[in-house]
Amino acid sequence: MSATIDLAQALIRQNSVTPADGECQNIIADYLSPLGFRNTHLPFGKVSNLWSVTPGDGPLFVFAGHTDVVPTGDPESWTYPPFEAQIHDGMIYGRGAADMKSSIAAMMIAVERVMTEQSVKGRIGFLITSDEEGPAIDGTVKVMDYLSKQGTTIDWCIVGEPTSTNKLGDIIKNGRRGSMNGHLIVHGKQGHVAYPHLADNPVHAISAALHELTSASWDNGNEFFPPTTFQVSNINAGTGVDNVIPGNLSARFNFRFSTEVTVDQLQARVTDILDKHKVGYELNWRVSGHPFITERGKLVDATVDAIRSVCGYETELSTSGGTSDGRFIAPSGAEVLELGPLNATIHQADECVSCNDLEKLTDVYAAVVKQLLT
Repeated sequence: MSATIDLAQALIRQNSVTPADGECQNIIADYLSPLGFRNTHLPFGKVSNLWSVTPGDGPLFVFAGHTDVVPTGDPESWTYPPFEAQIHDGMIYGRGAADMKSSIAAMMIAVERVMTEQSVKGRIGFLITSDEEGPAIDGTVKVMDYLSKQGTTIDWCIVGEPTSTNKLGDIIKNGRRGSMNGHLIVHGKQGHVAYPHLADNPVHAISAALHELTSASWDNGNEFFPPTTFQVSNINAGTGVDNVIPGNLSARFNFRFSTEVTVDQLQARVTDILDKHKVGYELNWRVSGHPFITERGKLVDATVDAIRSVCGYETELSTSGGTSDGRFIAPSGAEVLELGPLNATIHQADECVSCNDLEKLTDVYAAVVKQLLT
């Protein structure tokens, strides 16, 4: 056993289904305090947040993560109880093992090791929330508002999301696509299917427009991002019987978009297509994240070097996948990367992480901090 494994187990054993934190952030704060970190607990609504930072001047390196986890699902589908953090054949099993309590443990032990072994030229912070798996409105975004008001500027940040695919550190995220959701209501007129001339079928009304939306090319992407995508996630209409033309149709869709297009441009094009097909509609938008990119610089170079040194191979920079709390940190001007363990079992029953990988991840995190702050 090691300090990283022990701490990861302690965190996994906390039942912290979003937005709950259990006692995770108290465990983290208590561990960091003897190292000289100053802890500020920032509760917003039902969400727990922790900002912990060393005093002093100089550049600020931050580790960011979340202690909340998704629900476990049926406990009977788990080989080992989801909040017991049992170890079997070198793997720790439990909800949050990969996403992402083990990353937080590796971050903490890495920082302890660096600060014990040598002098740090700068500051180190931890930004921890219990609102990443939930609506993400009272978590990192609120902490960033708090830091802005305090005049605190983050220079570099690693988010511990599980980015690895086949082996530890084979992929790091140096950016993320934007995400925008649309809720469309198409208005028609309910009636009997035998008398369609007395009704107005919203399913028929939207068909041509929907075909154009789903087949459109929104942009070509760029060297960092794939082309923007449009996906319909839900369509609902009708009363549930065979002989009634529905009065309204509800559709939900999502854009995952690159830096080649703006929110305003996407919204304008959608409404142009709907108007062209003379659809009667209401449309509400929700932007859950804007795209961001961290280009080659000190943080990327330090992380690539650390993975090469510890793991013995080259990593790949990627912007694929969903959103993360990095979208709230990057707009401040910070260089932001995501690096964590394998993501093969996240949000599944029997979520697990390799003990050996956690030891290597600790070494990688420590190497990044050393290169940037010593």
